[in-house]
Amino acid sequence: MLKRNRKTLILTSLIILLPILVGFFLWDQLPETMATHFNFKNEADGFSSKFFGVVGLPLILLGVQWFSAIVTAKDPRKQNISDKVYRLILWIGPCISIFTTALVYAYNLGRPLDISLWGSLFVGLIFIIIGNYLPKIRQNYTMGIKLPWTLANEENWNKTHRLGGVLYMVLGVFLLVTSFIGPFKGLGPKLVLVLLATLIPAIYSFILHTRKGL
Repeated sequence: MLKRNRKTLILTSLIILLPILVGFFLWDQLPETMATHFNFKNEADGFSSKFFGVVGLPLILLGVQWFSAIVTAKDPRKQNISDKVYRLILWIGPCISIFTTALVYAYNLGRPLDISLWGSLFVGLIFIIIGNYLPKIRQNYTMGIKLPWTLANEENWNKTHRLGGVLYMVLGVFLLVTSFIGPFKGLGPKLVLVLLATLIPAIYSFILHTRKGL
């Protein structure tokens, strides 16, 4: 799996590191201490050195990228993970790298963006993509809704992931639409919905296991 997707892994790794080049280009314009973490009110509440903000963050994401790629490729049930799904994993890292560094650079250059708005749009899009792929994922130990019951029973796994896929896609669309609407505009209420979309499939899986023996 890793060998078959080596070119994709290399390409996505380079894209993850691309913000470093952008950061070097903007180096003289960036402050020595950069805001690198923000709260739900779009206020900076975490700061780092310029070197860490430009170089450290992409390198951490690169480490996560390679760790995820290797662990997934070593899954005992890797034969159940298609190359299409594996490539999806590889492309999540570059998207996060470009998105987060764009927000960090914009803020520190005095052009702050609405973190809540763009965060909701980004997370909503990710949920739609994952929701679309979730029902297609077969039993494995590194991807999907991994519970004792889903891993032990293929029918439980399939039904749980079909429900999860629908919920994730509905949540994703909801996040996109309500990013501009009153009470749901902030990230706080949306985190509750994300939690519910995560818990409901798990509860459903447990009910299948206890009531139907799946």
